[in-house]
Amino acid sequence: MAKLEDEFEYAMAATQVLRVPRRSIDTLGSSLVHYHLVTAHMDLVDVCFVREGKMEAERPRIVTPTYMAKILLDGFGAKAQEYVQYLAQHSREFVFLRYGFRMRKEEVECYEVREPLEVTLERVEAEVEAKGDPLAAIVVGVDDAWEISLVKFMLEYVRTSFPQNLEDFRKRGWL
Repeated sequence: MAKLEDEFEYAMAATQVLRVPRRSIDTLGSSLVHYHLVTAHMDLVDVCFVREGKMEAERPRIVTPTYMAKILLDGFGAKAQEYVQYLAQHSREFVFLRYGFRMRKEEVECYEVREPLEVTLERVEAEVEAKGDPLAAIVVGVDDAWEISLVKFMLEYVRTSFPQNLEDFRKRGWL
């Protein structure tokens, strides 16, 4: 188990999100993100892989403390239940948004490039900029843990979208 945890930690630490989509996750609908994940071959010099795919970011949903209690506190005791009641009474102070993502593996294209990582990144960045897609992302990750690199990207996208989503919900009077 420790080896697997080390692998996760390494992949998360080594992954860099070079370009988060310029548009936040849509507050009222889903967003179709186009990602470009570049990884260096683990054993060969100047060999990279570029994975391109689509990932749907579902609209964020407001999670009330009461709902959170139902999904998180199964089997907890009275004190935990009382705390959730406290949260419900002070819910204006506590805001939770639930985000969801869908990625279908059949939508992932992977191709090998025989050039240094830096050159590959410059080319991918130029291609993405030329297209002008506000929902494009560029990630540099770890080849044998590329899916973990995508998870880090998703977390970063949520982190950067959260303030805008929160503001949108407040403007509509939903919070």
